[in-house]
Amino acid sequence: MKNKAILTFDGKSYELPIIHGSNGEEAIDITNLRRDTGIITFDPGFANTGSCKSSITFMDGEKGILRHRGIPIEQLAERQLPAFPLHRR
Repeated sequence: MKNKAILTFDGKSYELPIIHGSNGEEAIDITNLRRDTGIITFDPGFANTGSCKSSITFMDGEKGILRHRGIPIEQLAERQLPAFPLHRR
């Protein structure tokens, strides 16, 4: 494992992979933490938890950033057409 974090718990050490987000941020992959160690994480409000991987979307709630394919969501919302356009006959 090239990039890794080491977790030591109850006298044992575990290697956890580091993954990279779409905006260059790094995260510790705890996918197998419970299986390998029997412990879980605690993150009230999911303030420091990534819930999925995305190669087209970036979100940073603390900074108020949401981008889709590199475009700020505000720009996309300005160009958005109504969900149900009205047609006159």
